[in-house]
Amino acid sequence: MTTDEGQVRANETMVPLLHCAAPEETVAFWRALGFEVAYEQLKPYVYLAFTWSGFQLHYGPAPKDLDPTKEQSGGCLVMVDAVAAYHAMFTEAMRRSYGKVLVKGLPRMTRYRAGASRFSIVDPSGNTIIFIQRDEPKGLEYGGSTELEGLARVLDNARILREFKMDDRAAYRALDSGMRRRAEDAPVVEQAMALAGLIELATALEKTDQVPEWGARLRALTLTEPERVQVRGYVADPALLEPWWRPDPT
Repeated sequence: MTTDEGQVRANETMVPLLHCAAPEETVAFWRALGFEVAYEQLKPYVYLAFTWSGFQLHYGPAPKDLDPTKEQSGGCLVMVDAVAAYHAMFTEAMRRSYGKVLVKGLPRMTRYRAGASRFSIVDPSGNTIIFIQRDEPKGLEYGGSTELEGLARVLDNARILREFKMDDRAAYRALDSGMRRRAEDAPVVEQAMALAGLIELATALEKTDQVPEWGARLRALTLTEPERVQVRGYVADPALLEPWWRPDPT
């Protein structure tokens, strides 16, 4: 494209400018994750710039009525080739800096299930930075794929609610309802996957009253080792299932 001012070339760089309601906490958080502070200004107005790998995050003043806890501040997408590696690096950085992975409140990072195509980091100001694998499948069907039936469709819907909408409560409700309405006719491995999902979600939501019941139901199911692998793959933290496996007869 050519104009009187010269030629426009397709080599632009777009940098997100996010609201910053908590400057000191924002600087400390991104430094803890290994980001370099490229620019730091707190007065007369906030302007922060961070760099890491091949991208940048910039922050400006937040509206006075912004409530970070509502997590409606803004955000951006970061398209990457292999999303698992990014989650692994940030997990290591959090454990090194905080002694644990931050999974609740602000700031935090969402869980990552092996094979998933995205995860999110929510910063101290309530912005959501979503890391997405470039070849992520298209055409998500909220409610579950119409190509699936019964509990399999419920499992697909819960996965989408967790990984794409980041709505643990909705995923929990979907699995809980699905187990009550669909479990009787479902294959054993699908029942086990739903129970595993309920155990993980209940733990994350701190609604653990029914976990022993679901764990006992999981232990009562007879699963082959390949089926156990499939069940472990449905959750982000397979370690939560270890107390509930039926002992290996060998």
